[in-house]
Order: sequence, then structure tokens, then C-alpha cells
Amino acid sequence: MRLHVPISLRWSDLDAYGHVNNAAMFGLLEEARIHAFWAGEAEFAGTANTTAGATAPVTRIFRGGPEADTITLIARQQAEYVAPIPYLRDPLDVEMWIGTLGGASMDVCYEVYSPAGATPRVLFARALTTIVIIDAATQKPRRLTDEEREVIEQIVDAPLVFRER
Repeated sequence: MRLHVPISLRWSDLDAYGHVNNAAMFGLLEEARIHAFWAGEAEFAGTANTTAGATAPVTRIFRGGPEADTITLIARQQAEYVAPIPYLRDPLDVEMWIGTLGGASMDVCYEVYSPAGATPRVLFARALTTIVIIDAATQKPRRLTDEEREVIEQIVDAPLVFRER
């Protein structure tokens, strides 16, 4: 299973050529990751499971904010740009899945597409982010709990393959 996360573009994401700047792409992917994996306090406590009228993904397993007991660090990022992304008013459709699940890390894979329902469907970029799960108190990697692993395993799919150079 893959998650579909709608991510809206900001005017400031564009460069002088009128398309999304390559550096801005990593910010858009960060927004998708936060939407997919980080729960607000109310969601974490189980009192709310909606955001902007949409059901929150079950993968929101990490508590966000300064009181969080878990943080994530980026160990690696890679992107492959397939087509320029023009300014679009409708949100991009970011498909996300886990390509590799380790003890304390995971490879988050992305395919960034034109807005849901747009025809033809255009693939703009592929990307991968390796994140490491860190215990906030010790500042050291910690293993995923059995409960976290069970949730994350629902979105494990084949690892992303980049074009060969």
C-alpha cells in the first residue's frame, strides 16, 4: 500500500524559470513526511483523527513538538527530476511508501505526480529519504517498537529504483 499525500505549492517554491526549484522539492517532501508520520498532541492522545476534514493516515505514529520523546534525523536524501513542475493551484499528489525498513531507520520513497484526477497523470520526480529514529532523551538511535513496526509495515513496498547513470 502507498500513501497519497496532497501537497500544495507556494509561489515562493518557484524559481526564475517558473517551475519548482530543485531545493524547494526537499521542503515539499518534508511536508509530506510530516503529514504522514507526525501526530499532533490531540491525535497522539487518540482524541482526534482528522485534519482539514480528511482522515489522518494511520502512519502518524510519532509525536511532534518540543515535548516529543522521538525525533527523526535525515541520513540521506536523493532526488531524480523527471519533468519540471509548473505552478499548480491544485495540490501535487505525493505517493509515499517505505522501501527499506531497518531496526532504527527507514527509507521513505516518493513519487511526485500531477494533482489527483489530472489527465494525463504526470510523474515529476522520484526521491528517497533515509530517516533514523532517535530517542530524544539520549540523542541516540532507537529501535522501532513492535507497534510502530506493525503500522509502518502496512506501507512497505519495493524499494525505489533510480535511473542508471
